[in-house]
Amino acid sequence: MTSTPKKPDLIVRGGRISTLDENGEPQVRRYGQLLGALDGLMSLWTESGRWLVPAGHSAWIPPKHPYRVRSYEPFSGRAAYILKESCLTLPQKPCSFATSGLLREAMLCVGGSESGSCDVEQNLIAMIICQEIRKRPQTRVGIPLPNDRRLLRITTAIADNPADNRRLEEWATWTGLSTRTLVRRFVQETGLSFTEWRQQARLMRAMEWLAGGTSVTTVALDLGYNTVSGFIAMFRRAVGMTPTAYLNGLITPSISAGDRVPARRLNTDVPVGERWP
Repeated sequence: MTSTPKKPDLIVRGGRISTLDENGEPQVRRYGQLLGALDGLMSLWTESGRWLVPAGHSAWIPPKHPYRVRSYEPFSGRAAYILKESCLTLPQKPCSFATSGLLREAMLCVGGSESGSCDVEQNLIAMIICQEIRKRPQTRVGIPLPNDRRLLRITTAIADNPADNRRLEEWATWTGLSTRTLVRRFVQETGLSFTEWRQQARLMRAMEWLAGGTSVTTVALDLGYNTVSGFIAMFRRAVGMTPTAYLNGLITPSISAGDRVPARRLNTDVPVGERWP
């Protein structure tokens, strides 16, 4: 009697992103994680650094890398969890990159099965996700975040409200630091001056709003720019292209709207099953 071949193990599952505040304990997983921001902004802490991941971007965390992640409301995101055996050909250090249209659709479609086995459709989705992780140009989209809790308080406030125009001296008073100490520590911990950091924070929020469908004019005005042209000039200097060109670069051929599979809402943030500790 010929036995029925066993289906291959499911190598990718989807789920919601766990969010922690900056005081949360680091998480360590034995599987790889792809965290995608659909709307809103994430702060990601790893041993290799801290940075922001805006809407339209994803962060890759290999197995056994400690991390913490925090979202800034309103936020929605998806995650793909990949067995460590399938992570050998993927980046071995945490990284981030722009989420292509194809990768976004794959993350929305990825699911799982009670048996933990992989059918043809899920295997194809898994292959797409792994291939996209391998080929997407890596970039630290965002800005480094400080470790000093006083500086982190400032950067968190600016991330929540990038239009906050308080002067450096006012921020120093707010955190109980001297202006001189704040200037020195900011450069030491982020590699950027306070002014440079705030401009980058505004750029990240602009990318988030643009990815969410907000018009260039509205983004410019909400970030405190007096003219739209001034905002476009800043964006071009920082990104190397206009906001419109940037958005066009995020759009790639993907599954048509009519063929989309609704994302499954899981009961837990961690994939279930023996292979998924």
